[in-house]
Amino acid sequence: MFGILTSAFNVALGFVFRSIIVKFVLFFGLFFITTEFIQVLVSSGLLPTASSLNGVFGGIPAGVWYFLDLFNFSMGFSTGLAAFVARFIIRRIPVIG
Repeated sequence: MFGILTSAFNVALGFVFRSIIVKFVLFFGLFFITTEFIQVLVSSGLLPTASSLNGVFGGIPAGVWYFLDLFNFSMGFSTGLAAFVARFIIRRIPVIG
């Protein structure tokens, strides 16, 4: 009876160490590398700042803004930009990309 309980405990403990803890450490490492990579890009000046984007979009005439608002450009541009940045970051991760 004691041998069966010990065996079940060893199987459960092996499952915890092989799958749960290893995956947690792996995904935490990927998350940490990704977030630090974003901070490096922001601090190096490779990504545009809000003031530079404001200056660029400030030069667009009112007639063009009408059609941009009609097609909801602000939502589409931010979604597309976020998707391209996410793709860029995922491709730089050695295990996934």
